[in-house]
Amino acid sequence: MYIAARVGSLRTCCLPIVSTDNGDGSMDDSTSPDTQWDRTVVAARHLAPFADQRQVKPEYITVMVRGEGMNLWDSEGKHYLDGMSGLFCTALGYGREELVEAATRQMRQLSFCSPYMNFTHPPLARLAEKLFAILPERYGRVIYCNSGSEANETLIRTVRRYWDTVGRPKKKIFISRHNGYHGSTMGSASLGGFKAMHDMGGLPIPGIHHIGEPYWFACTDDLTEEEFGLRAAGELEEKILELGPDNVAAFVGEPFQAAGGFIFPPSTYWPEIQRICRKYDVLLCVDEVVGGFGRTGEWFSHQLYGIEPDTISVAKGLTSGYVPMGGLIISNRIADAIVAGGLYAHVFTYQGHPLAAAVACANLDLLNDGGIVDKVKSHTGPYLQQALRETFSHHPLVWEVQGFGAAAALQLAPVKGEKQRFADEDIVGMYCTQRATELGLLVRASMSRMILAPALTATRGEIDEIVRRLKSAVDRTAQALKMM
Repeated sequence: MYIAARVGSLRTCCLPIVSTDNGDGSMDDSTSPDTQWDRTVVAARHLAPFADQRQVKPEYITVMVRGEGMNLWDSEGKHYLDGMSGLFCTALGYGREELVEAATRQMRQLSFCSPYMNFTHPPLARLAEKLFAILPERYGRVIYCNSGSEANETLIRTVRRYWDTVGRPKKKIFISRHNGYHGSTMGSASLGGFKAMHDMGGLPIPGIHHIGEPYWFACTDDLTEEEFGLRAAGELEEKILELGPDNVAAFVGEPFQAAGGFIFPPSTYWPEIQRICRKYDVLLCVDEVVGGFGRTGEWFSHQLYGIEPDTISVAKGLTSGYVPMGGLIISNRIADAIVAGGLYAHVFTYQGHPLAAAVACANLDLLNDGGIVDKVKSHTGPYLQQALRETFSHHPLVWEVQGFGAAAALQLAPVKGEKQRFADEDIVGMYCTQRATELGLLVRASMSRMILAPALTATRGEIDEIVRRLKSAVDRTAQALKMM
């Protein structure tokens, strides 16, 4: 009850931020006529994503006008450090000239080319060469699209097409996880395990089932982390046997759960998941939309766990968020069967768009030849993880720090050293997020987990400043909860 009362006291403080503290005691006054016009039009003409539409008012909207590196400025001149890489996508930061030049050059040369009727263009061939150079030889083809949502929508159709072509049409069912996130289309939101999304539109669609998430902190049984990982993976085998192995097409999961809170599973989890999939001939499909292209210091985050998936869904970091692009990478096993099966009736108007392909090529050059992924693995990633652990290991509000490379999460908890969750923990996370925004740091909360995903190009100095501002936000939250 005491914990609930403490959380309840935060509710009145969790209001959208308009005027914000610059850190020196001064306040910005959002009164620019142009800014007010921008806010009014956006509030009146758009439905805000994942928001209570009744609360979307002009005075609650921040208008961003400029970005450079890890820095953003709003219309009132306030400066922010972007600790979120936009929406986990601006891996190379803002205003990267190499990407701007690649886009400009391609727009002047060839602004559009449809893949329909077997048309193609040079940037797409170059992108295939660069992409498959960083992939193991077991992968054979890629189907491009415009987003992670479309990549996972494509996944559903492609996997079912594969099983049809090999003479096993009954294998139609997908198994994924509660609190996983795979997109916002009908199919991809069904694969995801967010109740709020399922409630809007009668999801999931038929043929998609869910098992529990590998979130050890939420486990109330007396199990070690390794024991819990095996038990969580065991839910997959139970579900396959319940549904019938001859009916299950694939298991789909994020190597670490991104929008669900940057939850990194126990080391025992993914190897056991792979063993179960192989045992019952169920395809193993990983969603690398957030974790791909160097985010964890590996090219793909599933490499942290030593597994070999059959498909890889990508987007975000493929173009560093400069141009929309996604894709579904498929193994030779799947590709060969689909090619032998003849017609593959699937296409998007902007599939393999020349502009997106050109930017993706320039982006992969910087990540690979520019050594950025290697630097995240050996230098800046370990530096970020160490700084967070040193700063928060004894903090009364932080139970643990999880993460690899440039991806990290702080688990907030009401009692130090105990796996105990806040009542209405989303209020705690929201409060901490707003305190960070006041301090000019953009981070995100998932329930009571504070998640951090700075650009892969972040310097040690920028990391130090991110951690400093985050600590101030967490301190203010702990003080409001009377824990400091």
